[in-house]
Amino acid sequence: MTISEKQQELLDELNLFQDWTERYEYIIGLGKKLAEMPQELQTNEALIKGCQSQVWLDATHADGKMNFLANSDSVITKGMIALFVRILDGESPDSVIAADLSFIDQTGLKEHLAPTRANALSLMAAEMKKKAVEFS
Repeated sequence: MTISEKQQELLDELNLFQDWTERYEYIIGLGKKLAEMPQELQTNEALIKGCQSQVWLDATHADGKMNFLANSDSVITKGMIALFVRILDGESPDSVIAADLSFIDQTGLKEHLAPTRANALSLMAAEMKKKAVEFS
C-alpha cells in the first residue's frame, strides 16, 4: 500500500464517525494499539521538542525501511502520533521525506484541538521527516 493509499484509508475510517467524540475515541484507540516503546528509549533525546505533552519518537532503519516507535504521556497525543506511525512505518527514508502529510488537515483535527495540540501535529510530522533524513 502506498503512503497516499494509507492516508486515504485512514481518512475513510475517520469519516465513518459522525461526531468528534467518536473520532477522538477512535484516535485514542489507535494510540493504545501502538507497539510498546521500551522505557530505555524514552529519553530526553527522543522527546519531540515543543509539544505540550511529552512525546517520544524513535526511528530505526533496516532493509531499506524505517520503523518508528512512539509514546506519549497523553492519550490523545499518543493517538495523534499513532496516525503518523501508521502512515510512515515501514516506508523507505526517501518516501518519508517526500511524503505529503497534509492529509492531517483533511482529518479536521487541527480545528478541534487546542492550538498547542494542533501545533504538535506539525512538530510530529517534521520530526519523522528529520529522522528519515538521518537515514537517507
